[in-house]
Amino acid sequence: MNNIQFFRNLFLILFTSPIFSQLSSDECLEQLSIFAESAKIKNYQAAYEPWKTVLDNCPKLSLATYQYGEIILKDFIKKSESEENKSKYLNDLLSLYDLWAENFPERKGVRQIGKIYSSKGQAMLDNGVEDKELIYDTFEYAFQNDPTSFTNPKSLAYYFQTGYDLYKAGSKINLETLFEKYEELTEKFELLKTNISKNIDIILNKEESGTPLTSREVRNKKIYNTNSNAVSAYLQLIDQLIAKEATCDILIPLYSENFEENKNNPLWIRRAAGRLDGKDCSDDPLFVTLVEQLHSLEPSADSAYYLGILNDKQGNSEGALKYYQESVSLQTDNYKKANILYKIAVKFKNAGRRVSARNYAEQALSFQPSLGRAYLLIANMYADSANGCGDTQFNKRAVFWLAAQTAVKAGRVDASLKKISDRTAAAFNGRAPSKTDIFTEGNQGTNITFSCWIKRSVKVPNL
Repeated sequence: MNNIQFFRNLFLILFTSPIFSQLSSDECLEQLSIFAESAKIKNYQAAYEPWKTVLDNCPKLSLATYQYGEIILKDFIKKSESEENKSKYLNDLLSLYDLWAENFPERKGVRQIGKIYSSKGQAMLDNGVEDKELIYDTFEYAFQNDPTSFTNPKSLAYYFQTGYDLYKAGSKINLETLFEKYEELTEKFELLKTNISKNIDIILNKEESGTPLTSREVRNKKIYNTNSNAVSAYLQLIDQLIAKEATCDILIPLYSENFEENKNNPLWIRRAAGRLDGKDCSDDPLFVTLVEQLHSLEPSADSAYYLGILNDKQGNSEGALKYYQESVSLQTDNYKKANILYKIAVKFKNAGRRVSARNYAEQALSFQPSLGRAYLLIANMYADSANGCGDTQFNKRAVFWLAAQTAVKAGRVDASLKKISDRTAAAFNGRAPSKTDIFTEGNQGTNITFSCWIKRSVKVPNL
């Protein structure tokens, strides 16, 4: 090696080493300011070099390095014209998440590990990484270490989808683990739905009082509705997946086999009983065993509700009602109470006891105004009663106006039901008296009162 080559190599070793490449805090802040300004106007090409400088030299300087870095690298991946470049930037993005977790595991005192690693898992999925075990393990790490900040409904759903794919491939996940994962994630989705509902209900109560919403509240309502739609859509995805496996023929042998091992585990029993009830497997003796064991271990709103189901199955309506009411009284969380009341309303509707069904549905709405399903339940009962209400053909068909108005309320309080509520209301209005009928009757603007069980009134539309 000649002298020129020697000194050139020495220079590269010395002056590109961490000792010499470290920037001062002022220089780091300057580079941070440069890349942040470029990133804000989506000039990611200009932002990249100063951003990379800050990441390499001052990784603990600012959370913005990771927030903007994620955006920059995702943009580079999207616009990469070669697989080589795409692979490079994807590897950089995955490494960024690891550095993010290392240097900023918290934000404002709140852990972010679940959010960071679920984003990493999603990035692998979105960009065609084929190692599903690695993706699943990444989601699993996020969920097990910090479920609180793992809240993205898309990532939660694909966490289950990946586990389901591994189960179908006969790799890593067995059937019992799949069901356990489904129960965990369903509970997580229900928690997300409840938190969204609490925010929506504050706004609904304000609207109901006639107080105008602030511009911020209007904006927040749109955000809550969007989030509600997303949570419902992705929950439906995992429900569709588990429906392929969760049949009575599969569930009953599985839970029977594992009962002895879990008979002192109230969480396992509650989930098993809930799954059997949800799949209409509650006629099996195993359901009785589970419910009685659950009530002896941990008398609760859930166990009381299941005892109500057992009494219903045995034809003991009074005993069933007693347990249903006990279930409501034992539940202290208003949103869980609303859910129990709604389930009771469904039981009474299916039994043909419409007055009781509506009463329980309305009680559910009193605890959770955004429970749109309760309005749909009532609307369908009204529609089913059209032939039995009203003393004339016109008045019988007028019931459909009331049914349609009630159905509309479902979509108004729960954006995830907007399409179905609009579709239901349109179908009911199509069966109500036409403009010609109103003109013939000459009763526009008058009120029609239904003397049957409905005992409500509806106003005939003006022409």
